[in-house]
Parts: sequence; structure tokens; C-alpha cells
Amino acid sequence: MLVLLFYLGNIMYTMKCDRVREVAPMVPLKEVPHAPEYVAGLFNYRGVIVPVIDLRCLIQGKPCEMRMSTRIILVDYVKEDNTPYILGLMAERVTETARRDESAFVSPGLKLAEAPYLGGLMMEEKEMIQYVDLDLLPESFQFLPELVNAQNEK
Repeated sequence: MLVLLFYLGNIMYTMKCDRVREVAPMVPLKEVPHAPEYVAGLFNYRGVIVPVIDLRCLIQGKPCEMRMSTRIILVDYVKEDNTPYILGLMAERVTETARRDESAFVSPGLKLAEAPYLGGLMMEEKEMIQYVDLDLLPESFQFLPELVNAQNEK
């Protein structure tokens, strides 16, 4: 499978590329008052208001560092009513894709209710790469489809 490799701090993560629409450079984000800390803000993507989740803040509790390689990964989702929407995921050192066999990812032996999106691990040389399951990610912030819908109606 084709995967996108990225870092959150010094830890490497990966996700499947099948729903990645685009990897965009960082842009100024509009703050969302009273949103959880991991909601980095909103931005206009080709006429569509897109919420951006800071993956490092969501997973590690610290905001992404603003580097030249910090990017917004735009991914496609379908809401429960079958309408499509776009979600931005901020990550660091988003620089490459790679082909990896799905069987290379093994269970870490833990399933955390607070982080159902953290999947298996793969060893590559001396580094463990954590898989982020995009199918389980939206369960962590179910309010976002309503936010996206309300913003797009304006």
C-alpha cells in the first residue's frame, strides 16, 4: 500500500494515501473560539472552509513545531448522511510517500479508547513507525462535521 510518512516531534507516523487529497503548505489559520486545543483553526481551501486538526496536539498534547516541512494533509471523508467533506491534518516533516506491505504493521498489544485511531507499528531499521487509521480518526472529534457543514453554508 502507498503510505505518507510524517513526524510528530521525533516520532515517525504513517497513514494510507488512498484518501489524501493533497499535501498543502502551512497557511495562516482562523482561530475557532472555545474549540479543543487540537483544533488548529480553519482555512479556505479552494472556496471551502476546512477545519485543521493539529495531529501532534491530538496525539502528544503539544502543538506542531512550525518548520519549513510542516504541512496540512488534506483528506477526504464522507459524513453519515453521505455528503463529502475535507479535513486538514497538520503534521511535521511531511516529506515523502513510500510503499509498505500492510502485513508489516503489527499490533502494539494495547487498544486505547482515547486514541482508537492509533493502529499497528512497523519496525524500519531501528525506528518504530506508528500507523494512524484515518477511518477511526473522526470518531475523536464528532463535532467537526457540524462545524464544516455550518461553515460551508455561509
